[in-house]
Amino acid sequence: MDRLLVLVRHGQSEWNLKNLFTGWKDPDLTELGIAEAHEAGQKLKARGLGFDKAYTSVLIRAQHTLRLILDELGQPDLPTIRDQALNERDYGELTGLNKDDARKRWGEEQVHVWRRSYDVPPPGGESLKDTLARALPYYMKMIQPDILTGKRVLVVAHGNSLRSLIMAIEGLSPEEILKRELATGVPVVYRLGADSRPISVEILG
Repeated sequence: MDRLLVLVRHGQSEWNLKNLFTGWKDPDLTELGIAEAHEAGQKLKARGLGFDKAYTSVLIRAQHTLRLILDELGQPDLPTIRDQALNERDYGELTGLNKDDARKRWGEEQVHVWRRSYDVPPPGGESLKDTLARALPYYMKMIQPDILTGKRVLVVAHGNSLRSLIMAIEGLSPEEILKRELATGVPVVYRLGADSRPISVEILG
């Protein structure tokens, strides 16, 4: 049985371009982000990959990326579930701030801790650990059963919600997952065994 899971971080958003903390705010894709989404779909098509089901967040940048990928695959009507469990990490008081301005306000070291620690949230926001606490149960309850019954699943979401899934799928420690960078619009292709552990991982960069 082919147990296929593909994860894609959305293409570049308008706020990525402006170097702003985005979180649960809802900017759309830039022209580059649209191109990245098309390219992701083309790469998947070139590998002969198709899907039975898709999951995404409730945020426009992820939904738009998914739509463009499915257009490239010739699967515009693929059954799709949208859920805020897959939303980006909530950056709280940092949301909407330029990252350089945040460093001036709180200091380089403090902002680095908020961005790169596992369990220290910014004021009013979520840590990666908090994001994991909503994304992982959703994966275990909804997405993983689909994969294990043979459905080919595509998940288009965000840097930190996808990190949460990768941490679980690959059995990574908090230290290891914090070092994992996810480029915008680059598919990560997993073939999973019956125990839901990866048999192979391919990054279509």
